[in-house]
Amino acid sequence: MINKLKGIEERFIKVEQLLSDPSVLGDQKKYQEYLKEHGELNKIVPVFRSYEGLLGELAEAKEFLRDDDPEIRSMAKEEIPSLECQIAELNAQINLLLMPKDPRDGKNVLLEIRAGTGGEEAGLFAGDLFRMYSRFAESKSWKVEIVEKNGSSSGGFKEVVCLVRGKGVFSSFKYESGTHRVQRVPSTETQGRIHTSAVTVAVLCEAEDVDVQINPSDIKVDVFRASGPGGQSVNTTDSAVRITHIPTGVVATCQDEKSQHKNKEKAMGVLKSRVLDAKIREEDAKRAADRKGQVGSGDRSGRIRTYNYPQGRMTDHRIGLTLYRLDSIMEGDIQEIVDELTTYNQAQSLKDMG
Repeated sequence: MINKLKGIEERFIKVEQLLSDPSVLGDQKKYQEYLKEHGELNKIVPVFRSYEGLLGELAEAKEFLRDDDPEIRSMAKEEIPSLECQIAELNAQINLLLMPKDPRDGKNVLLEIRAGTGGEEAGLFAGDLFRMYSRFAESKSWKVEIVEKNGSSSGGFKEVVCLVRGKGVFSSFKYESGTHRVQRVPSTETQGRIHTSAVTVAVLCEAEDVDVQINPSDIKVDVFRASGPGGQSVNTTDSAVRITHIPTGVVATCQDEKSQHKNKEKAMGVLKSRVLDAKIREEDAKRAADRKGQVGSGDRSGRIRTYNYPQGRMTDHRIGLTLYRLDSIMEGDIQEIVDELTTYNQAQSLKDMG
């Protein structure tokens, strides 16, 4: 590991020199690439330098254990446990920094929320989850753009699909895929009985042209009249678009815009993301079938979380996390949940790496 870290440090020094090279300064594309690499390396190098310094101090303290002066030997004996503790902490930090990065972490997200069992109550909770994620995105200064929505008569959603754009969106949302269960007394319940409903959440990274290419001959495009509330032209023209990817059967629909062209563009973006997601799932299933139960596997059929309103409790069943502040969670305060899931997944990955 030390040799690897020294190599990283050497590259860091080289990149620093390149950033002041006139030929690089004159090439903005190259300069930005080196600047980005410098930022990534700068997360590791200072930690490594501290780690290396502590290793030197520990070696020196162990030398002092053989000193003729009993006072110096005593001081060294007291210092060694503290140094070893600091080294262990930095070692753990370095292991995390050296972990292979998920290439999708920096991507935008296609968030799909669908009402499951529970009828109108499930639709209402789908709306509550959409609001929770929207508030969370707002706190991060991320942009939320609705791509497709199908409202329920009670004011919730049978289905809502949105694109969340911003820095590091996928890294925060990637553990949200699965079945979210709610336990509460519906507004229509006259006897105060608690009902259980479910909503499914799917998180897909936004596909780019480099990620997946769609052959025009492999798609079928249908246009139809948009339904539901809309502007003057939304419901009177064939502006809604449905695109079907024939080889996989994947379908994407968009009717949120008045323009057929814009709806087609949005629907194509959704289609690419869904085709890419299907491809990733197939590859993951082949590569990691024995890790099916791991958090982050994206198994949407499994219940991942329960929101219990009478007790004001949220429980994430994958990691055994229970928080008694449901009100703030439903207002978008989910960073603690994101952090706990990330930490757990990192620990599992380190364990797998040995």
